[in-house]
Order: sequence, then C-alpha cells, then structure tokens
Amino acid sequence: CSYSMNSGFQSRVDRTMPIRLMHYVACFYDHLLKAKATTPGKGLPPVFPVVLYNGTERWSAKHDIYDMVQPTPPVFLQPYQPHLRYYLIDEGAYTDEELAQRHSPLSGIFSIENAATSWESLQQAVDRIVAIIQADPHKPRIDPIITRWVKRHLQRLGAGINLEALTSLVEDKNMLAENLENLVKKERLEGRQEGRQEGRQEAEKYALQEKRETVRHLLSFGVLNDEQISEATGLSIHDIAKLRIEGKH
Repeated sequence: CSYSMNSGFQSRVDRTMPIRLMHYVACFYDHLLKAKATTPGKGLPPVFPVVLYNGTERWSAKHDIYDMVQPTPPVFLQPYQPHLRYYLIDEGAYTDEELAQRHSPLSGIFSIENAATSWESLQQAVDRIVAIIQADPHKPRIDPIITRWVKRHLQRLGAGINLEALTSLVEDKNMLAENLENLVKKERLEGRQEGRQEGRQEAEKYALQEKRETVRHLLSFGVLNDEQISEATGLSIHDIAKLRIEGKH
C-alpha cells in the first residue's frame, strides 16, 4: 500500500515546496506511528508527493530538497543530506485543446479547477469528469479519490450545499447535479438582481451629475442664493456650497 500526498493547487511558485513536503511526509509518518497504524519494526509505507500547479509563471522551484542545499556539500557529506523529490503536474504545460483531448481523470480535475468562475461552468466540468470516471478501467479506485477532492473543492468555493451523503460521483451524480443546478439557478437570479441594482445605481449617478451641472450653471449667473438653488434642483445646500467653492478656483 502506498500513499499519494499532494499540496493542493498552487497558484504561485513556492520555492519552499521541497521543505513543506518534507514536513508533510514527516508529520504523516509520525501520525501513523502515534495512531498505531504501523510500528518502527513493521516499517513505513511508501509515499508519492505530488504538486499540482496552475499558475501563469512556469514552475521554477527545486524538485528535490537536496538541490536546495548550498553550497554543494563535499563528497563525504553528500550521503547524509536529506532527499525528497516530488512529482510536478503543471497545468500551464497543456493548452485548453490538449486538455479537452485528454480524457483522463487529471484533465477532468483541471477542468473543474478552471471552472471556478461560475456554477454553470462548474456543472459542465463535473459532468465531464463523471463521464471520464465511468469510462476509466480503474473506476472503483479513482471514483472515491476524485469524489473526496470534488467535495473539498466545493467547500473551498463556498458552495453551501450538504455533501455528506455524496460518496461517489458516478453513483450519486443525480444528487450532485441537482445541487449544482440549484446553484446555477441562484447564480442567474442573483445576476439579474445585480444587473437591476447596477442599472438603478447608474441612473442615480447620472441624475446626480445632471443636478450638479444645473447647479453650476445657476451659480455662474450669480442671481440665486444657495437656498433657492437647493429648492430648485433638490441638491443639498452643503453640496451646493462645495460646488460654489470649486467654481472660484
């Protein structure tokens, strides 16, 4: 039995990643021993450290903590330096077309991660990865792994839906689809409401600009006092006084 350890999606290059992963592995092994899942005599299970990166800058951090040891130690010290290498999955190394052509679980994960701009696009990405899992010969093994990742991802996005009953993207796809459809409807409704609100705000802003322009014209005539201008335009005396001062400069 081996364990895959990943750092979550990295959006920026983290040059301390080798140190972080060494810490993760050490803590993981310590947890196994304290939980009595194994013993020093039985040994520790192998691990597979993975870094998922989706930033725009190409990944430039060292891949092995040994490469961070500077200056290069003399030959007699080299065997005693720490070694831990991770496997990098760099999303930016693939174009959108290449990801679309790759019907792999990883390309499905990238699609979900990239679809965070809207619930509707996320719903489409989830449908895609469900189809990928269904066609994968290792479905029984990868389905629970990706299901756990999707649940954590939705929680990070603040989906606000109950996912406790979700144990399989394939078997529970209808339940998840219904939840995502509700989020899509809510998103569209909020979008329309936000659009109406923005429209009202824009109209109010335009009306205020018109009032101020009218006040500037009345002030330039020098006939009416501030109270009279306020009564005629509806602009406050305070704002009229400010415009009067601005006009003198």
